[in-house]
Amino acid sequence: MPVFLVYFALLAVLFFFLIVRPQRRQLASRRALIAAVEVGDDVITAGGIYGTIRAIDGDVLEVEIADGVVITLAREAIARRRGDEPVAGASESGTSESDTHDAANPED
Repeated sequence: MPVFLVYFALLAVLFFFLIVRPQRRQLASRRALIAAVEVGDDVITAGGIYGTIRAIDGDVLEVEIADGVVITLAREAIARRRGDEPVAGASESGTSESDTHDAANPED
């Protein structure tokens, strides 16, 4: 029975460090991003729309997505700033720029 408790405790610690802690960091990072957006920032929404923040009124943003086209969004709809790196592990292609370069120019 004591061996079972040791295994269970080890599993609980591993679960915390591999699952819970990274999720907390990601949530804190997202909250910081949402709180830090300001007028003039180029952003990408959760729906994939690129735009520039033109006005902020509490939790409501006005985002210009084309010349003269302004949409109203909730602050939480912002996925990331346009110049920021995407979240780790969220790479679309799974290859790095150097891998793509090597594949395109095998002579290098």
